[in-house]
Amino acid sequence: MLHQPGKFHTLLEVDREVMESVFYDLKDKRKNVFLDPSKEIIDKYVTNIKDPIIIVPLITEAPTQRVNEVHTITIEKMLVDIFCDPDLFAAYQGTEMIRIYETALEKYHINEPKMLRYANRRSKKPEIQKIISKAKNNI
Repeated sequence: MLHQPGKFHTLLEVDREVMESVFYDLKDKRKNVFLDPSKEIIDKYVTNIKDPIIIVPLITEAPTQRVNEVHTITIEKMLVDIFCDPDLFAAYQGTEMIRIYETALEKYHINEPKMLRYANRRSKKPEIQKIISKAKNNI
C-alpha cells in the first residue's frame, strides 16, 4: 500500500452457527466487539474506536490454512475479501486495492485457481479476473 491506515481492526470469521456465542463470550471480556455490523454501524461506531473486534460469518469453502496451530486465511482469500467487502475494507479500495494486488502478484505465489474458485463462491469471479488482469498489466 502507498497509504498506511492509521487504525486497525480485528476481523474474526467464524461459522454462522456460533457467531452469537463468540460475540457474547468476547463481549464479556472486552468492549468494542461488533457482530456482523452493517455499513451504517461501521461508519458511525467501528471506524471511530480503537482496536475493534468485528465478528463476521466465515464463507463456506473459504481458503484457509493452519499456521502454528492457528487457523487463518490465505492471501487468496484476503485479496478477494478486500474487493467483496468494501465496507469492512474501506481503506483498501480504489487505487490502493490495485496496488495491493500488484504487490501481492509480484512478491508472492498466488494460487489463482484457488482465488478464482473463492471469488466464484462470492459471485465475483469476473470482477476479480479483471482486477488480476489490470494488476498484471501494471507490473
